[in-house]
Amino acid sequence: MYLFIGGPEVFIILLLVVMLFGADKIPEIARGLGKGMAQIKNATEDIKKEINNSAKDVGVDLDVTKDIKKTIDDVKESVDDMTGPIKRMK
Repeated sequence: MYLFIGGPEVFIILLLVVMLFGADKIPEIARGLGKGMAQIKNATEDIKKEINNSAKDVGVDLDVTKDIKKTIDDVKESVDDMTGPIKRMK
């Protein structure tokens, strides 16, 4: 499961939630948690957009990581080409 929590632990947690809040409050709690998670997701997306927009305005190249990854992949490929015969000789 998630965060090393198994079935029995989830059952105990759900039982405690029902005992503390009652069965009629659980949908309200779940709705509130869902809205909160949606707001957090929207806020992080807005922050990412703002960072990207401000970086573009300043003239920062956002594709630098793609160029670095391509270079690393090219180096890996050339090393594999050189070491291929050596690996087969073992």
